[in-house]
This record gives sequence, structure tokens and C-alpha cells, in this order.
Amino acid sequence: MSSRDVILGRIRSALDGSPPAAPVVREYRRGAGIADLDLLVERLTDYKAVVHRGSDIAAFVATILADLDHRPRVVVPPGIDRAWLPETVEAVPDDGLDQATIAAADGVLTAATVVVAETGTIVLDASPDQGRRVISLLPDLHICVIRPDQVVASVPEALARLDPRRPLTWISGPSATSDIELNRVEGVHGPRRLHVIVTEASS
Repeated sequence: MSSRDVILGRIRSALDGSPPAAPVVREYRRGAGIADLDLLVERLTDYKAVVHRGSDIAAFVATILADLDHRPRVVVPPGIDRAWLPETVEAVPDDGLDQATIAAADGVLTAATVVVAETGTIVLDASPDQGRRVISLLPDLHICVIRPDQVVASVPEALARLDPRRPLTWISGPSATSDIELNRVEGVHGPRRLHVIVTEASS
């Protein structure tokens, strides 16, 4: 018998004869149903993400990468819209790329599944236009494209749209952490730079 079995057995014995647990209330607080894009931009900016708003996604991508002195190499998931990539950028499709190749890229371009205006949180679920979790964690730059119809007001509304069986990645600004003295360090657990393109069109 394992230690796990012993512990669970003791718990069952202690609970034997107890009344059944009360049902869990699932009526979580929800927003008014209208997501505030201006609030989303405010939250993202507060988290040190750079926000671009408009319809010309390829132009934004070109501008974001314009400071490089070579042709940018950007990792893209298999289902990305190729119209988002300007001719000045070399797309590196993720067809099972190794970690070293992903980390050496100048950035990664993905879409998103849902975005929470209240918290400025972007959620990826590994859909074809978002790809494997690893591609959004290793490059120093993450460019994420979101549509207005993907933005919800609150976390409960986001959860209602998500499939908990999928690998979910929740992003609130660039990767950052701080030590006990509150010295902020960026890029420790993911991209140091996050650019969010908020398009004008819904699907």
C-alpha cells in the first residue's frame, strides 16, 4: 500500500458519516456583456505591452521589426493568416521546430482565443493559428493579433468560451518577475517584449 493510499484511507475514515457537501455555486460575477476595448488597451499598456490598433496587420508587423539590421525570422503556427506577414519578414513555420531554432528566432506571431478586458489577459489554446505553447515562450518577442469579438469583459466570461481540456496559456503582459526587493526582471519565463495588434474587423 502506498503512502497515497494510506492518506486517502484516513481521509475517507474521517469523513465517514458526514453529511454530503453543499453544491458549489457557479454563479460567478460577470460583466455587462460589453467588453471595453479602451480598458483593455489601458491594462495591456500598464503591463508594459505595446498596443497597435488598426486593420493593416502586415504594416504593424513590419514596423515592430523595423529596428533589426537583418531580415527578421519569425516563427509562425501552421494556421496563421499569411496575409499578416509583410514581404520583409521570413516566416519560419513551426512544423516541429526544435527549441534552439525557436529561441533563436527574432519573434513569434500568433492569434489568440479570448482576451479579458478587465485584467488585460490574452489566452491561447494551441489552435492552428496559435500553435504549440513553446513557440510563445521561447522567442524574445511575441506579436499577438486579436479581434474585437474575442474580447470579453471578465474572467468568468472568458472561462465560458474556453475548453479546459486544451493546453491554455494565459498572458498578462511581457514575462516578468521580481525578487524580494521588488526589482523587476523581464524575460525570465517568456518573451521580454509583447506587442498586441487589435484589429478593427471581427470574424
